Amino acid sequence: MKPKILFSKYQAAGNDFILIDNRNGALRLARAEIARLCHRKYGIGADGLILLEDSNGFDFAMKNFNSDGGECSMCGNGGRALIQFVQDLGPGQEHYRFLAIDGPHEANNSTQGIELKMTDVFRITETPVGPTLDTGSPHLVISVGNLLQYEVVKEGRALRNSPLFMPAGINVNFFEIQSDRIFLRTYERGVEDETLSCGTGAIATAMVVARDSGSMKPDEELQTVVHCQGGELRIRFTPSIDSSFKNIWLSGPVEKTFEGEI
Repeated sequence: MKPKILFSKYQAAGNDFILIDNRNGALRLARAEIARLCHRKYGIGADGLILLEDSNGFDFAMKNFNSDGGECSMCGNGGRALIQFVQDLGPGQEHYRFLAIDGPHEANNSTQGIELKMTDVFRITETPVGPTLDTGSPHLVISVGNLLQYEVVKEGRALRNSPLFMPAGINVNFFEIQSDRIFLRTYERGVEDETLSCGTGAIATAMVVARDSGSMKPDEELQTVVHCQGGELRIRFTPSIDSSFKNIWLSGPVEKTFEGEI
């Protein structure tokens, strides 16, 4: 008989995750098992699964998986959900340092909620279908009209699997400026569907919009809000004279929805 797994379920602006405390290192999950846990009919249901693990020199380590069971690149909303999970396990802290797949991160438990520092972004690269950038995960950013009715899954899946971005594929962000606000919908690789929000995608989109608007000044912090179907994500970053971006912070809502065993 397989042992029971204790889990908690969190959502961060509609991006939902299974969180498991594995600091004792006892849990080993195969890809098929992770996919089943994330399945919305046969399992708990989630966009991804995150293990809280121990790490020398850091408060903890983050090991995250997409809903297809594969280990994934950095997930901003998942990182914020994990921080709230750690806070809820207690004792809480005001500041954290943790290790993720793309390197060290910092996080603050601030008045605006969980605020996560992301890795620097070194460039925006132009492609025949739109600009791309790596904000911890690779993203394509495309401006469209009438976004609420746009076929995000159909168009996103085609671009995610385009030969331009294979073999790894890419996350695809469609945005529209509505009354001076950024409205964003994202197709995520590994989930292979639209998610209600995407932290790294919101960061990528905010940077492209800032660049194209001409509002960036080197070494001057920019703050923006990206509106997703699952909630608002707040982003601040500092552009550099060499067209890179530093001091990137992501914040937004995080909520524990339930816990259980499976």
